[in-house]
Amino acid sequence: MTKKEILKAFDRAAEHDPEHDERHGGAYDRGSADYYYGRGRHPHFFIGDTYNSEKIDCDSMTESQIRSYDAGYDAAKACGDRKEWR
Repeated sequence: MTKKEILKAFDRAAEHDPEHDERHGGAYDRGSADYYYGRGRHPHFFIGDTYNSEKIDCDSMTESQIRSYDAGYDAAKACGDRKEWR
């Protein structure tokens, strides 16, 4: 699957639930990144940009934020794209 096809699949998934925060560092973004980089499912997000702002862990997330993280993880998993570590 090409990068363009993957991004289109993410867009289609987000259209089903417009409440997802897709910005860089948001819960949806972090879920998709965790799957892509082969990390386990550990819901979190950042207040601002990833790694350049406060990290919010699962214990402090709302149910909606956790659903958004899970949606990002599941959308990435459905695409099957993973980082190839060389």
